[in-house]
Amino acid sequence: MPLFHKQRSRRPSAVGLSLLVAALLPVACTASPKPQQTGNVIRFVRNPEAAPEFKLDGLDGKSLTLAASRGKVVLLNFWATWCGPCQAEIPDLIALQQKYKDQLQIIGLVVDEDDASMVKNVVAETQINYPVAMASKEVRTQYGGIAALPTSFVLDPQGRIVQKHQGLRDPALYETEIRALLGLPINARVETFDDTGQIFLAHADRASELPGVDFSGLTPKQRQIALRKFNAEGCTCGCKFTLAQCRIYDPDCATSKSRTAKIVADVSRVTAH
Repeated sequence: MPLFHKQRSRRPSAVGLSLLVAALLPVACTASPKPQQTGNVIRFVRNPEAAPEFKLDGLDGKSLTLAASRGKVVLLNFWATWCGPCQAEIPDLIALQQKYKDQLQIIGLVVDEDDASMVKNVVAETQINYPVAMASKEVRTQYGGIAALPTSFVLDPQGRIVQKHQGLRDPALYETEIRALLGLPINARVETFDDTGQIFLAHADRASELPGVDFSGLTPKQRQIALRKFNAEGCTCGCKFTLAQCRIYDPDCATSKSRTAKIVADVSRVTAH
């Protein structure tokens, strides 16, 4: 259940990017995510896992794989031509690729359903200086379905995902993360966190908190029972995820929100006796 909607009749012109940067900075093709960084702090996954490998045909006709960029920091950027915030960040991504061209590889994966020729025109007009390919359904699934646009995965030089960002972000954040992973000086402190579904939905079973779920009335034992139920039951909204995964994947899903609330109420009532 995606958090964005295609509005092709309103697709912004690639030529108007300078106006988009000013007009769309506070906007994203997604519900506003909770800030992952505050002040001079950046956060990386404590025990990162390898990013799913893929082999795609780039729009330039060359084969595109993650393995080819091993040893560099990789910014895997999922975007669409009809997404205003996606287009708004392109100039910043171009600048980052140019500045760290020997140590960074940005890869653009387009989720448009349109003919690749239209995407090629946008790439040419915006003068994108990093490889771009059409993201297959399989790749989108491997990376969690891509519930919002833009979505960027940050990979360390070993090819492991250390962070994931949804929505338009300050390019200074990306640059700080890139420099940290390259061992370059940064004006920030690095903290680590356990992935409880924020990066890989498969790890939602590690979560002790879920978006939109009120555990305040439960005892620790009741909370554990409820979480087990969330991870065992599938959501019926059509997302094909568990209730726990759906709450992370799409916090606005009314189906998983209603069902998890009922489970909390049932657990509280039954186990209270």
